[in-house]
Amino acid sequence: MKVQVRVHHEGRTLSGGEELLDQPGTKWIDVLAPTEEGLMKLAERYGLHKLAVEDCLHLDQRPKLEEYPHHQFIVLQGFTPAGKDICDLTLHEHHFFLGPDWLISVHEFPFDAHDEVRRRVETDPRGTIERGVDFILYLLADTLIDRQFPIMDTFNDELEDLEVAIFEHAEKEHLQRIFELKRMLVSFRRVLSPQRDVVGLLARRGILHIQEKTTLYFRDVYDHLVRLYEQIDGGRDLLGNAMDGYLSMVANKTNDITKQLTIFATIFLPLSFIVGFFGQNFEEIQGKEFYYAMWGTILLFPVALIIWFKRNRWI
Repeated sequence: MKVQVRVHHEGRTLSGGEELLDQPGTKWIDVLAPTEEGLMKLAERYGLHKLAVEDCLHLDQRPKLEEYPHHQFIVLQGFTPAGKDICDLTLHEHHFFLGPDWLISVHEFPFDAHDEVRRRVETDPRGTIERGVDFILYLLADTLIDRQFPIMDTFNDELEDLEVAIFEHAEKEHLQRIFELKRMLVSFRRVLSPQRDVVGLLARRGILHIQEKTTLYFRDVYDHLVRLYEQIDGGRDLLGNAMDGYLSMVANKTNDITKQLTIFATIFLPLSFIVGFFGQNFEEIQGKEFYYAMWGTILLFPVALIIWFKRNRWI
């Protein structure tokens, strides 16, 4: 377990390891890849609840806000692309313990948003950590949520390209991609839907260890989540339209094939009848007139049917 401690003391921001835990001042403790032993040490030092510590060791928690006697326990989640494929996403689950003058952030994977906040804290302590640990929590939540907008933008761009490709020439791969994008959007919605409620609670007045002036900033995060949720709903509608477009294109293609086969069958049906009829052994029918009539009928029928189909705009 890697512990990075940032302490504001006497106008300075100190960064280091566990040796800074005993330093006075406002503390932000960042824990990467937590272990049970390490978290129990922090629990003893800061009075963390056993149930909250247990939740940190299991990465399957739902976004939530829980109040304990001496601290708040917040779970937030977000995604980052794991590769070029937009459907290949890595879920980041972040746990926060918010006390009166300390904040403990716990996460399993490195997250560049934490590095941005760290650099901001080190370069501008007066505008960040001096404003309180609840403001640091806002910065972390804000950067986590803002990382979701580029993912949705990429999703919308790919969906537009997919719609164009479907209407140009629908293929089976397009249907498979639609279902992949749909599963990705369901995962997005499953994470962000309860998270909106959590941030909405943080934006209310009267929450322990959240200053009234900080609730205004959490309202901004809430607005971002509402925008993301609206984009997700719009994406669901567009996916439904893409699915309908694919099915329509496939149905039109099937109809065209059926139409062509029907035309061919209609043209050759009378020819089969004529050949079968005149191929019978009629002793009374003799002479060249018989053959001329037979061949004339055979050639006339297809031409007449083609002219009829064109007049009715069937072909």
